[in-house]
Amino acid sequence: MEKHTRLARLAVGFGGLGVFGIVASVAIALAGAAASASYAISPLNYTMSELGNYGHSPLAVVLNGGLFFGSLCLVLFCLYSMPLTKSVSGALCYLSMAFACFTLAGIGLFPLNVYHLHIIMLKWFFILGSLSALFYLVNLALGFQQVFKTWSWFPAGLALVGQSSFLLLPLFKLGLTDGDRPFYHEMVLEGGRPDVWLPACIEWFSFSVFILWILTLLIDKYYCLRRQLR
Repeated sequence: MEKHTRLARLAVGFGGLGVFGIVASVAIALAGAAASASYAISPLNYTMSELGNYGHSPLAVVLNGGLFFGSLCLVLFCLYSMPLTKSVSGALCYLSMAFACFTLAGIGLFPLNVYHLHIIMLKWFFILGSLSALFYLVNLALGFQQVFKTWSWFPAGLALVGQSSFLLLPLFKLGLTDGDRPFYHEMVLEGGRPDVWLPACIEWFSFSVFILWILTLLIDKYYCLRRQLR
């Protein structure tokens, strides 16, 4: 019990630090870009990749630093959470999530200026994020979740839909991008910028619901820890 309590404390501590660092850096960088641009900037028409582009985004270093260090904290959150699971599907969820967070740190380490490495990290972030959400839903279906069992389907389902839609929508040949190229190849918009740009919307939605889902897992660990300390 003492070992589980120690692991839960470390998971909650690193998870909280990671979520706060990522959300704060994104908010600061987005506000800085919107304040300095001559046109309207919002998550509806400006990708997170552009926000971390050195030379084009004034606070790119804030975003990239927050993504890198915050995501590494989330990797530790996942690794400390793995021994607390009671199933193979739960362990696979946290393992794939740890790799997804590692690639998210890679997105910060290799911004859009390092185009090819950035695209690789971006692609694998969405692949591994989709897998982690899928394993979590399997874990829920098998009845291994302890806290928030009745409603945690929702954030996990949103994460799966968001992450997988970023990868799969271009495959349907709907003309959403030039030549129906994958979204991760369409992270920079040249020329005029519309008020709503679909690749940017889907990237932000996918990223946001993934962080929201991790936040619910963090709250889950916090309540489990409180129960252990009673």
